[in-house]
Amino acid sequence: LNIRPLSTLPPPPSSRSDKSITWKSLAITFAFGGGLLLGMKILQERKGGKTKSMGKAALGGLFSLVDHNNKSTKSEDFLGQWLLIYFGFTHCPDICPDELEKRIKTLPDITPILITVDPDRDTPEALAAYVKEFPPTYYRVYYSQGPKDEDNDYNVDHTIIMYLVGPDGQFLEYFGQNKKSSEISSSIASHMTKYKNGK
Repeated sequence: LNIRPLSTLPPPPSSRSDKSITWKSLAITFAFGGGLLLGMKILQERKGGKTKSMGKAALGGLFSLVDHNNKSTKSEDFLGQWLLIYFGFTHCPDICPDELEKRIKTLPDITPILITVDPDRDTPEALAAYVKEFPPTYYRVYYSQGPKDEDNDYNVDHTIIMYLVGPDGQFLEYFGQNKKSSEISSSIASHMTKYKNGK
């Protein structure tokens, strides 16, 4: 039998290997992290610059419609006025009346315009009757309908958005259904002040 003397334990690791993180590795980590953050910031600035340079949405343009008195109306007739335009229809059960109520509560210097998306039912006569339910400042016009199906029927669909147009005929802002009349009034007043100070 060959008996070996008890083996000894291996020598303890050097004090240098006790530190798993060295100053050098820490500096490299911070330099790498800082470089990533700087790169992300530069990309965000470039992306933000591109967004700013795109300009305003291409909304609006010239139009010619028929009002509730069966008179032709053109976009030029509204130059010099602040407009709040809404696309809806008189047979809309809930949303249109609510949105029209919001418009009434905005500012007195606004010309509200309802453009119907259901001209088969919203004839000038029907619009004239509908107009009586709202203040006399309301202006009604009608527009063309969507495509019909095989049964010569059509669905009426519209956005729940009001569009603010400045006195120069340019689109300025839109307001969705989630906006309260106080928020809309505040935003319109801000646009009016900017416009007045810009002249």
